[in-house]
Amino acid sequence: MNPSPLTHSSKIYVSGHGGMVGSALVRRLQRGGYTNILTATRAELDLTDQMAVHRFMKQEKPEYIFLAAAKVGGIYANNTYPGEFIFQNLAIQNNVIHSAYEAGVQRLLFLGSSCIYPRQCPQPIREDYLLTGPLEPTNQPYAIAKIAGIELCDSYNRQYGTRYASAMPTNLYGPNDNYDLATSHVLPALIRKAHEAKLREDPELVVWGTGTPRREFLHVDDMADACVFLMESGVNSGLFNIGMGTDVTIRELAETVVYVVGFEGKLTFDTSKPDGTPRKLLSVDKVKSLGWQAKTPLAEGIRLTYQSFLNGETRGETRSQTRVEKR
Repeated sequence: MNPSPLTHSSKIYVSGHGGMVGSALVRRLQRGGYTNILTATRAELDLTDQMAVHRFMKQEKPEYIFLAAAKVGGIYANNTYPGEFIFQNLAIQNNVIHSAYEAGVQRLLFLGSSCIYPRQCPQPIREDYLLTGPLEPTNQPYAIAKIAGIELCDSYNRQYGTRYASAMPTNLYGPNDNYDLATSHVLPALIRKAHEAKLREDPELVVWGTGTPRREFLHVDDMADACVFLMESGVNSGLFNIGMGTDVTIRELAETVVYVVGFEGKLTFDTSKPDGTPRKLLSVDKVKSLGWQAKTPLAEGIRLTYQSFLNGETRGETRSQTRVEKR
């Protein structure tokens, strides 16, 4: 049976709406005129609880799902809590995808990460490079969980005729990011460190690693726009990279951050800390061929993100977030 077309009144469940990715999806859906958006806080629905997720899906019967809920973090968090990263992510996606199938959910978009690709991957990274080499050890448990989610969607499509697709964004940043230095990714960590160093008038700012690895960064609102675009376009299966298509070195990133923040001290690189993957640039030819591309330049995105940081729009602190529907 073909799914009914996505309309402004379609019931759309956004899992993980309290996080950076989920809240961006809610903002984008609201701007697009969608009025029947379903959300649930972690306290209201534990996505690692199979029976709770099953009851939720059976009761609410969403037509479309954006599976954005996940346990995420940077190199330190991935190295420190590998068991939590693989178990919680497997549990969340297994429960949501299987319960969605049982509830007859028509379409689902599973969100992962570019860390699913091999460490020494040809650049830019195409979708068909998946499973062609060893993963980056520092985030392997998380990556394996996300690869399993992609395969789960593909397998359910083949066996049960579902229409579940996967989107793999590059490194994301923007409003409602995590600025905890123990668990955050590189860009929010740099913003916080530069801001605090500026306030203290420190003579230098220390950055982990050599500064030579290259990374791609995408504003989270662009990511949300791509995900809604894929759903609106009727994409029913497959894997899609979501990114800028350009990258910068960590040194160049740090230089941009300190310029935007206004820190006037010196940048120092702690080469005893790990660099992670040498380069990770996504090929975005597949999604561009459908008619989508990113719009926010990196320097402008960092300026907007720093302003949101100053406004308290951060995870775990005062933030701007609209609850669409409490469940």
